[in-house]
Amino acid sequence: MKIDPRRLLFLLAIARTGGVLAAADELSVTPSAVSQQLARLEVETGQSLVSRTPRGAVLTPAGRTLVEAAESIERALDLAQNRLASEDEDPTGTVRIGSFQSFLMKVVVPRLAQWRELYPLLHLDLVEDDRDLLVRALRSDEIDVAVLEFDTGEPVRLLPRGLRELPLLDEPWKLVVPTGTLLSSDPTDLSRHRLRWLGVDAASASRQAVRRVRRMLGSTGAPVHRFQDNQTALALIAAGEGITLLPALAIPRELPEGVEAVDVPGLGTRRIVLRYREHSEAGSEAVSTVAALVHEAATELLGDAITG
Repeated sequence: MKIDPRRLLFLLAIARTGGVLAAADELSVTPSAVSQQLARLEVETGQSLVSRTPRGAVLTPAGRTLVEAAESIERALDLAQNRLASEDEDPTGTVRIGSFQSFLMKVVVPRLAQWRELYPLLHLDLVEDDRDLLVRALRSDEIDVAVLEFDTGEPVRLLPRGLRELPLLDEPWKLVVPTGTLLSSDPTDLSRHRLRWLGVDAASASRQAVRRVRRMLGSTGAPVHRFQDNQTALALIAAGEGITLLPALAIPRELPEGVEAVDVPGLGTRRIVLRYREHSEAGSEAVSTVAALVHEAATELLGDAITG
């Protein structure tokens, strides 16, 4: 099987717009040209890639696999373009970055001085907020870059037109409990424990992860309390009030007295991605530069975690 990568552009347009006619308009070609390229791609793969329904075109499993590959190629080209452009001249302007607390504290803020030295004409304006608010702010052009968190169990949706996405980190969820809670039996068998779960703020990946794990365990009791800040969660756990899931990045090196973080198989991961606008007031060069800087910082953080 030999696939012409140029045809992936047509499949990606169909996936993003929902149909052949809209894809043709997006690419400024005729509908027949889109249909022909799709047909040739299906011949090359030997599989059906799109199912046509009254509501539009729907990707088959094989189609989704190819779209993921097309998006990866697109992201790699974006990064390469940005690096080539940055070699010619320094980017200028103000780029607004929105993210959640732990990512800003551990990835972005420690590198601000270094980035300022590298690009003295580039200014960064940080915004800390909930995921849903950041998504809306990115769509309404109130921010240029958004770093977002998702639980491994949440469905992956296609991005709206004009947005790009870079995967940054996949980190494990850890079970955070009062010290000694799991000593009496096998800590990997959570279904044997009568532990109360803390309530989690609605706009967070932690809430999605806790709901998924509770369903998996068949937990029936209502959560107790409700926290938004991870420091509040740690204080509640230290007081013996309940347990929760926290991602590795959000857990301090030195936990409060009376708290321990346990690695339990099957808890899944938190997926962190960076989304940015292709065209923003800050300028594509400045935004692409910031996206590359954040991507490299996240990769460096992951490397440090792996090596110790």
